[in-house]
Amino acid sequence: MPTPCDTPSAAVKQDPLFRPTSSLPIVRWSGITDRGRVRENNEDAFLALVIDAHEVRYLGKTGEASLATNDFVFAVSDGMGGAKSGEIASRLAVDRITQLLPPIVRRSQTSQPEARIEVLGKLFASIHQDLTYLGRSYEECAGMGATLSLCWVAHDQIYFAHVGDSRIYHFPVAGGCIQLTNDHNHVGWLRRTGRINEREARSHPMRHTLHQAMGAGIRNIDPQLGVAPYSLGDRFLLCSDGVTDGLWDRNLDELIRESPSSSGKSVAQRIVEEAVEKSGRDNATALVVEFLPPESPAS
Repeated sequence: MPTPCDTPSAAVKQDPLFRPTSSLPIVRWSGITDRGRVRENNEDAFLALVIDAHEVRYLGKTGEASLATNDFVFAVSDGMGGAKSGEIASRLAVDRITQLLPPIVRRSQTSQPEARIEVLGKLFASIHQDLTYLGRSYEECAGMGATLSLCWVAHDQIYFAHVGDSRIYHFPVAGGCIQLTNDHNHVGWLRRTGRINEREARSHPMRHTLHQAMGAGIRNIDPQLGVAPYSLGDRFLLCSDGVTDGLWDRNLDELIRESPSSSGKSVAQRIVEEAVEKSGRDNATALVVEFLPPESPAS
């Protein structure tokens, strides 16, 4: 893996993942969440940030910015628990990212890929500890928990961390649909090992029973941590299970690659509206990240 630095060596320059600052892509994002047609409240939350070692800054629901001067963090969380504790859990999970990540980054040497992975592991452990403490300390928060799927978009590649059954997908410009994250439940394991197909997984009675979640009375978590290279034209989707409850993987692939909507709707909005129309039994959240050529004009 390349090591990002201000004055790269000849060896790093030859690395296919190395990108000079002048050629770093534009990142375009769009995010939206919907209560759905059944639930009384929305227990989903999403987050888009610019980050460095000093601060984080919130981004809007849609936008474009260059990777030349910024790293970005995108996250989706789906809460669970009685009353409104699920809503609190997901909101707290994404809010804690803004509070915890800069100090961890400052204490770490994040120029190394391994260090970024370590930072994400520490971040998830801290959020899990916070949710666990609240669940034990307050009766109204007993059992509260959340999924959390996060992408840290850096100059060299994407670093991701994940717990639960929200998902991160990669849609390479050359075609195809890759689910980067594992669903942390028995049904996800059955699907990964080829024992059941996508159709059987979506109708399985245990599909919503999680083995891992942030908080939720789970003693220890083992977050999935990984890296994913990206190319110009690639797209990534972070989504809650309310999206995948309504849409097949092939539907997501088609919607992600559709030409821009004449109605002005973002990619994320098109995905969520379609998911709610097809199902709507759960809250639905989508956050889409696209990589555009550096000369691409702002929309």
